[in-house]
Amino acid sequence: MSAEYATFGLAPAMRAGGVLANGDYQAHRDFVDFIVDGRPLLHQLSDLDAVSPLASDIPPAIFTAQVRGLLLETEPPLAGGRYVIYGCPECEDLGCGAVTAVIDRHGDDFVWRDFAWQTDEHPDLARNGYHGIGPFRFRGDAYRAALGSLLAGAGGERSRVLLIGARAAVLAKLAAALRIIGIGADITRDATDVPPDELRVYGAVAFGRAVTEEERAAVRRSFDDAGVDVAYVEGLAPIVPLLVAQMEHALDRSPREQRRLTRLVAAGGEAGVEVTSPCRVRLTAYRLDRLARTHVYEVFDGILEAGHHRLPLDAKATRGESFIVARTSGSVLVEAMAR
Repeated sequence: MSAEYATFGLAPAMRAGGVLANGDYQAHRDFVDFIVDGRPLLHQLSDLDAVSPLASDIPPAIFTAQVRGLLLETEPPLAGGRYVIYGCPECEDLGCGAVTAVIDRHGDDFVWRDFAWQTDEHPDLARNGYHGIGPFRFRGDAYRAALGSLLAGAGGERSRVLLIGARAAVLAKLAAALRIIGIGADITRDATDVPPDELRVYGAVAFGRAVTEEERAAVRRSFDDAGVDVAYVEGLAPIVPLLVAQMEHALDRSPREQRRLTRLVAAGGEAGVEVTSPCRVRLTAYRLDRLARTHVYEVFDGILEAGHHRLPLDAKATRGESFIVARTSGSVLVEAMAR
């Protein structure tokens, strides 16, 4: 065992949900990620669509049990002293696959070792081990302090979004789509005289294109008077998957420097994308024609290495009023096509 220490920390993270181009839904999950030596551990693995067991939508008692497990205050859930580090974002079934590791103590230190992809009771380390990951040795005081800080606010409530607009049918469809992927949504035209405690449940406010500047200012005053800091979103177009993506981006509380997808530019018939680690990126274009009909184009789906990339877009996808959505498993960005 190396005597060299790794640093341990925690940071908010998100598994991006959304309405996909084929009509499927992908669940939105907020969770706490593990930061090892300044980088999200999830990014140091393969391009993995997974969440840690410290998810915000699990009951507080279960959240607390997960934290106490990582502190070795309870028995390990898997044979061989193994703990789930990342699991399926859609369910809790080990059969879907999970990243597990042995967690044990060396004096006052905590050690994470023998990382593996596990689908049944006993992992095959030779075949499915993450041989380049770990072991990580963490100083006990920093490790306990980081995880212990979660216990006071165990679980926490998921942020909701407040939808404000004139097109009731679009708002109803948007609210339904958000609820399906796990984001609460309410619809209103007037947020005045709403008690501050009710406003505090919202993480974002979305304005439709028909909402006047006077109405927007009144909503902002209500939140300011209540001392509530929210993200304000200007709805780009009455396209539900596009608006869902905007809401997802607005609710992302992860530090920018710890995101995989950090930049999207759409201009001149191409998209500029920046990623911080190798990952799968999907680009979808949405276009409104002159009759306000929506056209959807899957323009890119592939693995990109860390760095800046310029991806050509189909000319059909960029005619007229068009928008680009870029997705990784952990984040989503939206841009209007510049002319």
